[in-house]
Amino acid sequence: MHPFDERNIHPEIGKVAQPLFDDGHYSQATFEVFKFIDLEVKKLSGVNDSGHGLMMNAFGDKNAKIKLTEMSTQSELDEQSGYKFIFAGAMSAIRNPRGHEINADSIDRCLDHLTFASVLLRRLEERVHPKT
Repeated sequence: MHPFDERNIHPEIGKVAQPLFDDGHYSQATFEVFKFIDLEVKKLSGVNDSGHGLMMNAFGDKNAKIKLTEMSTQSELDEQSGYKFIFAGAMSAIRNPRGHEINADSIDRCLDHLTFASVLLRRLEERVHPKT
């Protein structure tokens, strides 16, 4: 069984990452997957930005371009805000270092990142607005 199957890696993430992963390019696999998520958020939100700024704008509280919840209760507002920071933090803490530095991620760290990316992509697919 492939590690992606064991970790339930999202199929779209597998398409992006598996060739790099299978060749041992773990940092590059992580980088490409988080670029993919960045591009998906950009496409869905229509916001012409990237990384941290894109996420803060796309998932912004009152004028969110991508609504993950109905945003009608405090709990839903908190969830929206929390995911805004999770997406933004992922770009700053995971994607950016691999785009600006030379990293040598272990197989386990890569699998952890790809699992986390799968969570983000699945949450994005479950969004309330905009539906495509």
